Amino acid sequence: MSISNNSPRFAVLGGGITGLTAAYRLSQLAPRASVEVFEASDRLGGMLSTRREDGYLIEQGADSFLKKLPWAVELCEELGLGDELLPTNPQSRRALVVRDGLLHPVPEGFVILQPHRMLPMLRTPLLSWSGKLRLLQERWIGSPQGLQEADYDESVASFATRRLGREAFERLVQPLLAGIYTADPHQLSLAATMPDTVEALRKHGSLTRAAFEKAKQDAARDEESESQASGARYASFVTLRRGLGHLVETLAERLPAEKIHLNTAIQSLAKTENQQWIVRPEGGDSFDPYDGIVVALPAPRAAAIVENLDTRLSDLLGKIPYASSGIVCMVYRRDQIARDLDGFGLVVPTIEKKNIIAASFSSVKFPGRAPDDQLLVRVFLGGAMQPELVDLPDERLQALAQADLVELLGITGQPLRVDLVRWQEKMPQYHVGHVQLVDAIEKRTADFEGLELAGNAYRGVGIPQCVRSGDTAARRLAART
Repeated sequence: MSISNNSPRFAVLGGGITGLTAAYRLSQLAPRASVEVFEASDRLGGMLSTRREDGYLIEQGADSFLKKLPWAVELCEELGLGDELLPTNPQSRRALVVRDGLLHPVPEGFVILQPHRMLPMLRTPLLSWSGKLRLLQERWIGSPQGLQEADYDESVASFATRRLGREAFERLVQPLLAGIYTADPHQLSLAATMPDTVEALRKHGSLTRAAFEKAKQDAARDEESESQASGARYASFVTLRRGLGHLVETLAERLPAEKIHLNTAIQSLAKTENQQWIVRPEGGDSFDPYDGIVVALPAPRAAAIVENLDTRLSDLLGKIPYASSGIVCMVYRRDQIARDLDGFGLVVPTIEKKNIIAASFSSVKFPGRAPDDQLLVRVFLGGAMQPELVDLPDERLQALAQADLVELLGITGQPLRVDLVRWQEKMPQYHVGHVQLVDAIEKRTADFEGLELAGNAYRGVGIPQCVRSGDTAARRLAART
């Protein structure tokens, strides 16, 4: 990289958690450098957005992150937020699933694709006896052709149906996945979203055997094992006491205010003869050249920005599709709700033909989200399976969310409060072949010294993966100065 003076200049495009992490890390690794952040909207944080008012703490996007992936926890601790980390409520650590309009807990020990304990699977009313017997056959199902190949992939739907049976897929796997990825499981990549499952099958030849082996290892280490989990590994999730928006605020405080440019959409990038970078904003003059760029934007925006630089890279980025979702946050008094709130939330199988994907009982999951005598619930709609719902008028979208929730929880009366947020084209969809697509994107990007791509479009949609992606991009740029 050609550095024109003793004070290198870096630009970070995108002010979400990935971009802010990259900017913070660059400022730490290259303290003499000028680091500027460009954000198209009027706020930082992307899908991390916390509202605190009237005694409520409402997460409008992600509400927690996995602590077993260390990168977000390590960043919080580095920023002095370690004491703010808040685990989930130790009570009711399970998810509920709808069957025929009724709520039932995910069988103890069932985590996405792996049944860690068979007795709860045999007892659950979520599966018929034929579905249970089919599930028991998993250990005798042969491995698919090509499993040992490095580039093996297939859809989660085909994999789960073949190994666990159609009923287990439709009644358990599909709704649990929808609550995470808002995706179409018939297109969702197994290799990109669940590589550990692929490795488990390669090693043990059966998900059942792999689960039993892991349960024994966890028990030997005296850990809370997945054999005691239900649906999601809720004991492994944490948040911040003041909400995830506090992480965004803390990162922003570590950067000079004058270096953060809100309402500044970037139109394109170009490279100068001396290998520096020109950033062209929409409707404005170009900024002075930069020595390095981190593009921490959704893949479609990144594709548009690099199109005049390299059409092949732009085409590759454009192959990553996105889904939209709506979140309706409602508050009810506890005495309005007939059903016991004996879980952290509920997921709805597509075959139930309801409007909502899932609902999270935020004030059950974490303390301090609402007054003790009230329930704050976040209801999710849209996604890849029902994209048309996100475009409905506010009143209609709220009515659909409320109607399904009233039916499932036995709610009487109107909510005390309703908040609605839409996330348009914010959730990348990891379709079959995603790993190979990202490999090609990264290989192409490597041809442009000083250019780094980062974000949830590539190798993980969770907050820890976004933090790691931004951090890695920053370290690469800093190493070249």
